[in-house]
Amino acid sequence: MKPRKINVPRGLFTVREAGNPDGIPVVMLHGWPESAYCWVGVATHIDPSLRVIAPDLRGLGDSDRTLDVKAYQKQELARDVIEIIDALDVDVFFLVGHDWGGIVAQEVALLIPQRVKKLVLMNIPVITNVAGSLKAREIINSRGSVPLWYQYFQQQPGLAEAMIKGNEEIWIRYFFGKAGLEGIIPPDAIAEYIRCYSIENTPATGASYYRAMQYDARRWATLGGTKFSMPALYIHGTLDSVIIPEYLDHIEDCFDSIQVETITAAHFVQEEKPREVAQLMNVFFQKEKHT
Repeated sequence: MKPRKINVPRGLFTVREAGNPDGIPVVMLHGWPESAYCWVGVATHIDPSLRVIAPDLRGLGDSDRTLDVKAYQKQELARDVIEIIDALDVDVFFLVGHDWGGIVAQEVALLIPQRVKKLVLMNIPVITNVAGSLKAREIINSRGSVPLWYQYFQQQPGLAEAMIKGNEEIWIRYFFGKAGLEGIIPPDAIAEYIRCYSIENTPATGASYYRAMQYDARRWATLGGTKFSMPALYIHGTLDSVIIPEYLDHIEDCFDSIQVETITAAHFVQEEKPREVAQLMNVFFQKEKHT
């Protein structure tokens, strides 16, 4: 999955591709604090007849470091993705997202539902699932909201910029925890995220994913009852301390068709268990890959 630059009207983005250039595209969106490099393991095991397209989202990886917080509203990041796939002459496609990439994937699916053949989400709330999200947040709040400390930290003006710069390796390694220390998540992946987070202004642009939540929340509050029309697969790493199982309560009310699969892994499920994740996606995509 060698990276290449794509210049579109909304900015300069890095994209990684793999598989069959003539196959059905599978657009894979990474989360924080990663880059598209997080899909390397999955791409190794994905059906080789598919075309994998994995962009670095704005503010992370090797894509543009925009300092305007409003550019990190998840619907705006979805518009970035649509412009990228349009530049690659992609029409209909499978869509995959993990963490914030899963939120962006949902926004893409709401903006252009007729182009998304199937949707795969991993370890992220469903933005139309008001009931499940409220229940999960009540439980997290009852525990003192400790797992969310990094979100509150980054939302403070100037704090991330002052404290992360020069400490990128400590910052990144903390979030990958035991899986990173034991090499379950490949050392080359951790090194890549440290390199990218060391790019100028990344502490600010990475924090902007959380600083933009005030705008996102207003939009998501209006989405209750909205259903995703395309078939969907939700893969949940059950050891995640932030995306707890209660986020999946009432998830069936948010999709016309939803399949839920669990894997014994923590938050970075696609990096901890890439073969298992790819196998689930291969089966899910199989029925339509020749249509």
